[in-house]
Amino acid sequence: MKVHPSLRITAERVIDDARTDTLTTVFGPTLGIRVEQTVFNFLHEFCATYRGGFWNFTRLSNGGFFMSPPEEGAPYRIQTENHYDGKVSAEAAGIVVCLYTFSTLSFMPGLAPMAEHFHRLRMFALDHAEAGAIFAAID
Repeated sequence: MKVHPSLRITAERVIDDARTDTLTTVFGPTLGIRVEQTVFNFLHEFCATYRGGFWNFTRLSNGGFFMSPPEEGAPYRIQTENHYDGKVSAEAAGIVVCLYTFSTLSFMPGLAPMAEHFHRLRMFALDHAEAGAIFAAID
């Protein structure tokens, strides 16, 4: 489903100098580290060839956020628990694991606000070039 251009959510990569406080600003002082670790863990689980690296942080115009693994590892072969198996760009891999993270954390006691992060990123993913793969991986 394509989004009308006037409603399109834009993405802006966080520059290296601004990365230090990004997770704290977006998720709060204690949750940022938990989000980051959960995102890394999901990519380790879903991508057998992932070996770490310097992730990109991206802020969305609707207040959303996602992280994406290094471009050097792309394409990433993602195999999710719902039997999705496909190759995606680094950005799409990041969106998939962030959506999984936000959803998973939203069901934990006291973390229901994470659902808002999920929905903001999901809205961006609707108009992404790899929307079909992203939604196949998370649904």
